[in-house]
Amino acid sequence: MEAFVRETGRAVVIPNDNINTDIILPKQFLKNILKTGFGKDLFYDWRYNADGSLNEAFELNKPEHKCASILVTGNDFGSGSSREHAVWALTDYGFRAVIGGGFSDIFYMNATKNGLLPIVLPEENRRILRSIQADEYIQIDLPKQTVTYNDDIFHFNINSQWKEKFINGEDDIDNTMKYEKLITAFENQRSIFL
Repeated sequence: MEAFVRETGRAVVIPNDNINTDIILPKQFLKNILKTGFGKDLFYDWRYNADGSLNEAFELNKPEHKCASILVTGNDFGSGSSREHAVWALTDYGFRAVIGGGFSDIFYMNATKNGLLPIVLPEENRRILRSIQADEYIQIDLPKQTVTYNDDIFHFNINSQWKEKFINGEDDIDNTMKYEKLITAFENQRSIFL
């Protein structure tokens, strides 16, 4: 997993509430488990017209949002099915963080396990962030647990273990491998009794 310490990036705002995983990545795109190649299908039904052409009115299709790495959204983001593919689509597109009013538990866990930082901020903070212009930047400082936009600094909470994993770029397998010698010793000792 790529380490996340600080991210200074452009943001795109999709302020809708109740964006479920089928909106993030529709079911017809769940055909591989490679974690890549999903970015082009992110928000498919909103990004494309019925004939397959780009919906130029949708925020992600606007040229000024092409390099956005932070998504600012509404409440209840990622509800619905437990598909990990929704997170893969967001990261494959280039998002490093999603700032919302709340996330479904399963989506939140999938995000933390796949390097997408989910940040919960109250409506009054997100209202300020929604005014961001395409040429402006937001900075996320994970060690300080802050989101900075212009002169506004917002604090967010995160579990200390997840914070450490992000800062160190470690997933669950990396974390387990820290105990490789202990596991090997246990397995060797265990084989004596079998």
